Amino acid sequence: MAIRRQHAPVLRFAAIFSRHPVAIDWACARAAGQWGTVIHQTPDLDFNQTDFYHEAMGIGLKKRLVAFKQLIDPFELVESKLQSGRWEDEYQSVFDGPESRAVNIDPGYVSEAKVVLATMKDRDHRLYLGEGVFGEITLYFQLPGRWVPSRWTYPDYRDDDYHAFFHACRTELRNRMRHPPNENRTDA
Repeated sequence: MAIRRQHAPVLRFAAIFSRHPVAIDWACARAAGQWGTVIHQTPDLDFNQTDFYHEAMGIGLKKRLVAFKQLIDPFELVESKLQSGRWEDEYQSVFDGPESRAVNIDPGYVSEAKVVLATMKDRDHRLYLGEGVFGEITLYFQLPGRWVPSRWTYPDYRDDDYHAFFHACRTELRNRMRHPPNENRTDA
């Protein structure tokens, strides 16, 4: 019989996009308030690889990727997706603009081997995780040190800026797994 092992912790991130910088800032602050310190983030990147969101969110969208310090169990991805949906609804309830969706918050995680996104949409390449949430392996890591997209990878996740962000996240994760903080150290 195979030996059952607990999965190594992973680094949570969120992809937050809107055409309103104040909405992106609000979502980042809300996520940091719940998920902890932001350790890596991109500048607001143009999100113009698709027009899928134009009807609900307008044009001129920007996306910011943010990673959080606290390592999590991959199982927490389900609650992260449900929580981000509640935040989107919360912001929409006070938003005074024409868009039916002012901000989109997509959580995911980075492991040593892959980038996983949470989604509420079922497709052939997604696994059901529970409570209406699916997980998609969007990128996988291949030696000698590059992120590789799959046939279904969203166009923006193929971009070098995204790969640089995920490389920094993976490096952070690996460093922390090799050298976990010592709770008893006085110089920490």
